Amino acid sequence: MPKRGMLIVLSGPSGVGKGTVRKAMFDQGGTDFQYSISMTTRHPRAGEVNGKDYFFVSKATFEHNIETGGMLEYAQYVDNYYGTPMKYVQETLAAGKDVFLEIEVNGAMQVREKMPDGVFIFLTPPDLMALKQRLIGRGTETMAVIDERIHQAVTEIKMMRNYDYAVVNDKIPLAVSRIREIIRAERLRVPRVYPEYAQMLESSELQPGNSEDKKGL
Repeated sequence: MPKRGMLIVLSGPSGVGKGTVRKAMFDQGGTDFQYSISMTTRHPRAGEVNGKDYFFVSKATFEHNIETGGMLEYAQYVDNYYGTPMKYVQETLAAGKDVFLEIEVNGAMQVREKMPDGVFIFLTPPDLMALKQRLIGRGTETMAVIDERIHQAVTEIKMMRNYDYAVVNDKIPLAVSRIREIIRAERLRVPRVYPEYAQMLESSELQPGNSEDKKGL
Protein backbone atom coordinates (compact mmCIF):
# COMPACT_ATOMS: atom_id res chain seq x y z
CA MET A 1 0.00 0.00 0.00
CA PRO A 2 1.35 3.48 -0.85
CA LYS A 3 2.08 5.92 1.94
CA ARG A 4 -0.96 8.16 2.44
CA GLY A 5 -0.54 11.65 1.05
CA MET A 6 -0.48 14.85 3.09
CA LEU A 7 -3.31 17.38 2.97
CA ILE A 8 -2.18 21.04 2.80
CA VAL A 9 -4.85 23.68 3.38
CA LEU A 10 -4.23 27.35 2.54
CA SER A 11 -6.95 29.80 3.54
CA GLY A 12 -7.54 33.31 4.77
CA PRO A 13 -9.94 36.23 4.32
CA SER A 14 -11.38 37.04 0.91
CA GLY A 15 -9.04 39.27 -1.10
CA VAL A 16 -5.89 38.35 0.81
CA GLY A 17 -4.31 36.85 -2.31
CA LYS A 18 -4.74 33.11 -1.79
CA GLY A 19 -5.18 32.40 -5.49
CA THR A 20 -2.23 34.58 -6.47
CA VAL A 21 0.08 32.91 -3.95
CA ARG A 22 -1.10 29.44 -4.92
CA LYS A 23 -0.54 30.17 -8.62
CA ALA A 24 2.96 31.55 -7.90
CA MET A 25 3.83 28.36 -6.00
CA PHE A 26 2.83 26.13 -8.88
CA ASP A 27 4.37 28.39 -11.54
CA GLN A 28 7.74 28.09 -9.78
CA GLY A 29 7.68 24.33 -10.27
CA GLY A 30 9.35 21.85 -7.97
CA THR A 31 6.04 20.96 -6.33
CA ASP A 32 5.00 17.34 -6.04
CA PHE A 33 1.47 17.80 -4.78
CA GLN A 34 -1.87 17.94 -6.55
CA TYR A 35 -4.02 21.06 -6.58
CA SER A 36 -7.65 20.35 -5.72
CA ILE A 37 -9.92 22.59 -7.76
CA SER A 38 -12.82 24.08 -5.84
CA MET A 39 -16.43 24.12 -6.98
CA THR A 40 -18.49 27.33 -6.99
CA THR A 41 -21.82 28.74 -8.11
CA ARG A 42 -20.46 32.25 -8.81
CA HIS A 43 -19.90 33.42 -12.36
CA PRO A 44 -16.36 33.22 -13.79
CA ARG A 45 -14.25 36.38 -13.61
CA ALA A 46 -12.35 37.59 -16.66
CA GLY A 47 -9.71 35.05 -17.62
CA GLU A 48 -10.96 32.24 -15.36
CA VAL A 49 -11.36 28.81 -16.95
CA ASN A 50 -13.84 26.12 -15.92
CA GLY A 51 -12.03 23.01 -14.66
CA LYS A 52 -8.81 24.95 -14.11
CA ASP A 53 -9.59 27.84 -11.75
CA TYR A 54 -12.90 26.43 -10.44
CA PHE A 55 -15.61 24.00 -11.38
CA PHE A 56 -18.42 26.46 -12.17
CA VAL A 57 -21.80 24.81 -11.53
CA SER A 58 -25.41 25.79 -10.96
CA LYS A 59 -26.85 26.28 -7.48
CA ALA A 60 -29.05 23.20 -7.95
CA THR A 61 -26.04 21.03 -8.82
CA PHE A 62 -24.06 22.27 -5.84
CA GLU A 63 -26.93 21.69 -3.41
CA HIS A 64 -27.38 18.16 -4.78
CA ASN A 65 -23.72 17.45 -3.95
CA ILE A 66 -24.26 18.75 -0.41
CA GLU A 67 -27.31 16.54 0.10
CA THR A 68 -25.55 13.41 -1.16
CA GLY A 69 -22.40 13.90 0.96
CA GLY A 70 -20.22 14.74 -2.02
CA MET A 71 -18.55 17.81 -0.47
CA LEU A 72 -15.55 17.74 1.83
CA GLU A 73 -16.39 21.31 2.79
CA TYR A 74 -18.50 24.16 1.57
CA ALA A 75 -19.43 27.72 2.49
CA GLN A 76 -21.69 30.47 1.23
CA TYR A 77 -20.41 34.01 0.55
CA VAL A 78 -22.39 36.88 -0.94
CA ASP A 79 -25.14 34.46 -2.10
CA ASN A 80 -22.71 32.04 -3.79
CA TYR A 81 -21.52 28.57 -2.76
CA TYR A 82 -17.84 27.55 -2.68
CA GLY A 83 -16.59 24.08 -1.78
CA THR A 84 -14.30 21.09 -2.32
CA PRO A 85 -15.50 17.82 -3.90
CA MET A 86 -14.83 14.92 -1.52
CA LYS A 87 -14.04 12.16 -4.03
CA TYR A 88 -10.98 13.73 -5.63
CA VAL A 89 -9.28 14.54 -2.32
CA GLN A 90 -9.82 11.10 -0.79
CA GLU A 91 -8.69 9.19 -3.87
CA THR A 92 -5.58 11.32 -4.34
CA LEU A 93 -4.49 11.00 -0.69
CA ALA A 94 -5.11 7.25 -0.75
CA ALA A 95 -2.88 6.98 -3.84
CA GLY A 96 -0.02 8.48 -1.84
CA LYS A 97 -0.09 11.96 -3.38
CA ASP A 98 -0.22 15.21 -1.42
CA VAL A 99 -3.22 17.49 -2.00
CA PHE A 100 -3.13 21.30 -1.87
CA LEU A 101 -6.40 23.04 -1.03
CA GLU A 102 -6.96 26.79 -1.42
CA ILE A 103 -10.24 27.53 0.37
CA GLU A 104 -12.10 30.05 2.51
CA VAL A 105 -11.91 30.06 6.32
CA ASN A 106 -15.28 28.45 7.08
CA GLY A 107 -14.51 25.64 4.68
CA ALA A 108 -11.09 25.08 6.25
CA MET A 109 -12.70 24.58 9.65
CA GLN A 110 -14.99 21.92 8.17
CA VAL A 111 -11.97 20.15 6.71
CA ARG A 112 -10.20 20.36 10.08
CA GLU A 113 -13.09 18.50 11.71
CA LYS A 114 -12.94 15.72 9.10
CA MET A 115 -9.17 15.59 8.53
CA PRO A 116 -7.38 16.97 11.62
CA ASP A 117 -4.02 15.59 10.48
CA GLY A 118 -3.87 18.10 7.60
CA VAL A 119 -1.49 21.08 7.54
CA PHE A 120 -3.52 24.28 7.99
CA ILE A 121 -1.91 27.56 6.87
CA PHE A 122 -3.58 30.95 7.34
CA LEU A 123 -2.63 33.64 4.82
CA THR A 124 -3.10 37.09 6.33
CA PRO A 125 -2.80 40.63 4.93
CA PRO A 126 -0.30 43.08 6.45
CA ASP A 127 -3.34 45.07 7.66
CA LEU A 128 -7.02 45.65 6.84
CA MET A 129 -6.33 48.74 4.72
CA ALA A 130 -4.04 46.69 2.47
CA LEU A 131 -6.81 44.10 2.16
CA LYS A 132 -9.37 46.76 1.19
CA GLN A 133 -7.05 48.18 -1.45
CA ARG A 134 -6.58 44.72 -2.97
CA LEU A 135 -10.34 44.24 -3.20
CA ILE A 136 -10.78 47.67 -4.78
CA GLY A 137 -7.96 46.91 -7.20
CA ARG A 138 -9.81 43.87 -8.54
CA GLY A 139 -12.45 46.18 -10.00
CA THR A 140 -15.01 43.38 -9.88
CA GLU A 141 -17.19 44.38 -6.91
CA THR A 142 -19.12 47.39 -5.66
CA MET A 143 -18.00 49.30 -2.57
CA ALA A 144 -20.99 47.89 -0.68
CA VAL A 145 -19.79 44.35 -1.38
CA ILE A 146 -16.20 45.29 -0.51
CA ASP A 147 -17.29 46.77 2.83
CA GLU A 148 -19.19 43.56 3.54
CA ARG A 149 -16.10 41.50 2.77
CA ILE A 150 -13.93 43.66 5.07
CA HIS A 151 -16.44 43.19 7.89
CA GLN A 152 -16.32 39.42 7.29
CA ALA A 153 -12.51 39.51 7.18
CA VAL A 154 -12.36 40.84 10.74
CA THR A 155 -14.25 37.77 11.95
CA GLU A 156 -12.11 35.44 9.83
CA ILE A 157 -8.79 36.84 11.04
CA LYS A 158 -9.87 36.11 14.60
CA MET A 159 -10.11 32.44 13.54
CA MET A 160 -6.36 32.36 12.85
CA ARG A 161 -5.85 30.68 16.22
CA ASN A 162 -7.44 27.51 14.81
CA TYR A 163 -4.62 27.08 12.29
CA ASP A 164 -1.16 25.53 12.54
CA TYR A 165 0.72 28.37 10.82
CA ALA A 166 0.20 32.03 9.86
CA VAL A 167 1.91 33.56 6.82
CA VAL A 168 1.78 37.29 6.05
CA ASN A 169 1.23 38.03 2.36
CA ASP A 170 3.27 41.23 2.24
CA LYS A 171 5.20 40.19 -0.87
CA ILE A 172 4.18 37.20 -2.96
CA PRO A 173 7.68 35.62 -3.34
CA LEU A 174 8.22 35.83 0.42
CA ALA A 175 4.80 34.29 1.16
CA VAL A 176 5.53 31.44 -1.26
CA SER A 177 8.94 30.82 0.33
CA ARG A 178 7.43 30.68 3.82
CA ILE A 179 4.76 28.21 2.75
CA ARG A 180 7.33 25.98 1.05
CA GLU A 181 9.41 25.96 4.25
CA ILE A 182 6.36 24.90 6.26
CA ILE A 183 5.61 22.04 3.88
CA ARG A 184 9.22 20.82 3.93
CA ALA A 185 9.22 20.81 7.73
CA GLU A 186 5.87 19.02 7.91
CA ARG A 187 7.15 16.20 5.72
CA LEU A 188 9.82 15.51 8.38
CA ARG A 189 7.51 15.38 11.41
CA VAL A 190 7.90 12.11 13.28
CA PRO A 191 4.17 11.17 13.15
CA ARG A 192 4.37 11.33 9.34
CA VAL A 193 7.71 9.54 9.00
CA TYR A 194 7.57 6.89 11.72
CA PRO A 195 4.90 4.61 10.16
CA GLU A 196 7.34 3.80 7.34
CA TYR A 197 10.03 2.79 9.81
CA ALA A 198 7.58 0.86 11.97
CA GLN A 199 6.57 -1.21 8.96
CA MET A 200 10.20 -1.71 8.00
CA LEU A 201 11.14 -2.87 11.50
CA GLU A 202 8.25 -5.29 11.72
CA SER A 203 9.29 -7.00 8.49
CA SER A 204 13.04 -6.80 9.00
CA GLU A 205 15.09 -9.99 8.92
CA LEU A 206 17.18 -8.45 11.68
CA GLN A 207 14.41 -9.08 14.23
CA PRO A 208 15.46 -11.34 17.15
CA GLY A 209 15.38 -14.95 16.04
CA ASN A 210 16.09 -14.14 12.39
CA SER A 211 19.82 -13.49 12.71
CA GLU A 212 22.16 -15.32 10.38
CA ASP A 213 24.43 -15.80 13.40
CA LYS A 214 21.97 -18.27 14.87
CA LYS A 215 22.13 -20.62 11.88
CA GLY A 216 23.59 -23.94 12.77
CA LEU A 217 23.06 -23.55 16.52
